[in-house]
Amino acid sequence: MEKVAEWLERADKDVEAAKLLQKEIPEYSAYHSQQAVEKYLKAFLVYKNIDFPKTHNIFYLIDICKKADTDFEYLLEIKSQILTKYAYTRYPGIVPVSREDAKKAIKIAEKVREFVLNKLGRYNY
Repeated sequence: MEKVAEWLERADKDVEAAKLLQKEIPEYSAYHSQQAVEKYLKAFLVYKNIDFPKTHNIFYLIDICKKADTDFEYLLEIKSQILTKYAYTRYPGIVPVSREDAKKAIKIAEKVREFVLNKLGRYNY
């Protein structure tokens, strides 16, 4: 359970960073939202003892999670997979991210957090 807690703590820190950066540096805010979602999903996979590759692809991680729990389809319904593109916003040549985009990304990350914590039985870390 210690590993699950580490993933969740890091993910929560990414959400906090996203909130702090939203107005001033929205592309980094969106990046941290993507990172949070990635880490929440990986926390679930660690909890379930399911191996996963090194990837930033949210859709792919959701697909792995769905094999353990079909309820993860919900994360596709809320379009959390669109955050994958923000994994690369820290590099030059990427389309700018608006403050509104960053705000939406944070909302998605918060929904994913709530969903995963519910799946973990409100795992107390």
